[in-house]
Amino acid sequence: MKDYYPEGMISVSVENRKNLANVSSFIQAMQNGTIMEANVIMCDMSHNMTVDLGCMKGIIPRNEGAIGIAEGSTRDIALISRVGRPVCFIAEEIKNDASGNPYAILSRRKAQEICLKYIFDNLTAGDIIEVKITHLESFGAFCDIGCGNIALLPIDSISVSRISHPKDRLRVGETIRAVISSIGADGRITLSHKELLGTWEENCAAFCQGQTVSGIVRSIEEYGIFVELRPNLAGLAEPKEDVKVGDRASVYIKSIIPEKMKIKLIIIDNFESDIKDETRYYYEGDRIDSWIYSPESSRKIIETVFN
Repeated sequence: MKDYYPEGMISVSVENRKNLANVSSFIQAMQNGTIMEANVIMCDMSHNMTVDLGCMKGIIPRNEGAIGIAEGSTRDIALISRVGRPVCFIAEEIKNDASGNPYAILSRRKAQEICLKYIFDNLTAGDIIEVKITHLESFGAFCDIGCGNIALLPIDSISVSRISHPKDRLRVGETIRAVISSIGADGRITLSHKELLGTWEENCAAFCQGQTVSGIVRSIEEYGIFVELRPNLAGLAEPKEDVKVGDRASVYIKSIIPEKMKIKLIIIDNFESDIKDETRYYYEGDRIDSWIYSPESSRKIIETVFN
């Protein structure tokens, strides 16, 4: 995905700052068809966006604001919500206003189309890319996969440990690694994340029977309380009063049973906490064809195969 990054990641690059440093370097970047990035400072009544290029003002006409705006498949909220934020664009031409000052006509849509073409031509299910969380819904996280193009990361693909809402795991604006799960004929792209967070054995290697460790209460059932030790590892604690979903808990590890993929816990204490654990990636490659979560001794097989 070289040169095609989620919006907000190009702005700080040396090349982007050089391209926007003066009119001459901007013109050179325009002639080269370089994708640049700068902040939107206003969206007018017709939903044309004004961009602060530094060396001059830029205008993104409404229909050039995003793929699907002209056709009506993308709502104008996609434009309005960019005010105060960076956007990617291709510069198309430079004009002069009534006072003789230069301004640039830009297209975010074309930058998005170039990025998507690269994805469709070069990437397949199993490829790993860097994405940025743009917003969260109960069913999943929407992610910028490059130049403002959006893909869905379903809630059940975020981690093996179940969560009630993506906000339990992710933050808007956060950058994560994700696996392309599918690229549909309709152009829709779905993502997965759990395959990068380690197998049962990899996660379990950090723990042993007799330890008291910290976890997060994820669900409360009649037969026990599920406590997440890591995003891809949860154990079952004995029932305890005054425990709430979302509590941080100190838990005693009573036993670890690989063949059943079970960890039995006892909650020692629980308390409210807003602290989020840092995401730990066990796989650092740029592609994964298949992934087996369960240990060899387990009777139950949990596997992902990317076609």
